Amino acid sequence: MVNFIKNNLLLIPGLIWITLFLILPCLLIISLSFFERGVYGGIEYNFNFQNYFRVLEFTYLKIIANSAKIAFLSGLFAVLIGYPAAYFIHKAPAKYQIALLFLVMLPFWSNYLIRTYAWMVLLNNQGLFNTLLIKLNIITEPLNILYTEFAVITGLVYNYLPFVILSIFSSISKLDRNLIEASKDLGGNSIKTFLLVTLPLTLPGVAAGFIFVFVLSIGNFITPDLLGGGKFLMIGNLIYDQFLSARDWPFGASLSFVLISIMLLLLFLQAYAVRKIS
Repeated sequence: MVNFIKNNLLLIPGLIWITLFLILPCLLIISLSFFERGVYGGIEYNFNFQNYFRVLEFTYLKIIANSAKIAFLSGLFAVLIGYPAAYFIHKAPAKYQIALLFLVMLPFWSNYLIRTYAWMVLLNNQGLFNTLLIKLNIITEPLNILYTEFAVITGLVYNYLPFVILSIFSSISKLDRNLIEASKDLGGNSIKTFLLVTLPLTLPGVAAGFIFVFVLSIGNFITPDLLGGGKFLMIGNLIYDQFLSARDWPFGASLSFVLISIMLLLLFLQAYAVRKIS
């Protein structure tokens, strides 16, 4: 035991940090989910599974399904936009790649809330998009873009797109160039080489980027609240309301545990798929 501690001494601060701020809070949330809400809030320590039966009610299953749908579409569009961007950066001269990656990460220098408010300004009836479309005579009256599902997905894609680009760029950068050359030597054109060689070999990066966006989107409550105008209740908003408005901590904890379970399952499937592909 003493030798193990000596050999892994540098890991101890990280393990302590993870235990205090990740493992213990999750255990606390799990334990709260098996109790009941008090009459005036608070917790009554009567062990039962009632909160999980409530999660299985149609109303809450519908919210979870809608959250998964929005998160899936956000991940899909992020990949469709992020892959060409990552491929372009990879194909750019080496001296420009760092600058392009810097531009990708530049939005992270501003607060998430500020970036979301910026989209509210862009998408409202008097915003840049509607003004531009009207001046180009494409439309005659403003489109109701803000407070729609489209606005929510747009905000999520924009805020999490850098994760996808970096993940796919990393995967493309590790690609063996000899395989590309071999495909071309065997008569494969650029499209066939991309579809049969490049894309399959970079799927781990695509999967990682998609999972990043999906996991972060399904639990998001700021973007649906601001860009959706509260019309699109996602599981993150529901959890937020249970803890801070309804003061039903046990039910909020059960929803949180369900969300954590979904995230862990997706991460496990991603790791399994990557191992199979590799």
